[in-house]
Amino acid sequence: MPNQKLSKLITVLFILTSLSSCGSNIFKRADVKDVPINVNERVKKNVEEGRGIRFGKGSAEGGVFDFASSNELWRASIEVLDFVPFTNASYSGGILITEWFDGGSKENSNNNRDLKITVRFLTNEIRSDALSVSIHEKICKINNSSCSVKKISSNLENEIKVAILKRAAFLEKNQLNKNAKEYRKEKRSTLKDR
Repeated sequence: MPNQKLSKLITVLFILTSLSSCGSNIFKRADVKDVPINVNERVKKNVEEGRGIRFGKGSAEGGVFDFASSNELWRASIEVLDFVPFTNASYSGGILITEWFDGGSKENSNNNRDLKITVRFLTNEIRSDALSVSIHEKICKINNSSCSVKKISSNLENEIKVAILKRAAFLEKNQLNKNAKEYRKEKRSTLKDR
């Protein structure tokens, strides 16, 4: 009986000490010069930098979206694939589909080869698993009107994905720099007004 009480006491003490150390890395120290003291200024800075969420005006309305102009991954995809028109560009559905375009037939070939690219957005974050790129190939025989369509695996899928991710990272970096520059400019002007 005393051994059970002792083991329970040791277990409780162990749990308490391990729980007390859990919260030590949750909050990061912040310098007053980097974080505004005024709540409204802090909220404004976070919104400009794209962090956090905002409740209040407009939050009860349905169908309010941050459209493509604020999504770097979407904008980058449109820019990378601007060499061909789109048959479907659904931001809310998270998909881009190009029209069929000339895939470059081999010389002395009796076939016409066309390609279609589909980009699916799996997340808005810029990371390697954010996109799914697939390519379909349509081969039509010149002599008769028979065509075959199939999904193909190609290095082009990965090249398009990498190009989109690089462009999106570049766009995001530029937007963050722009937001930081505007914030610093506004901060300087408010300090001069005091």
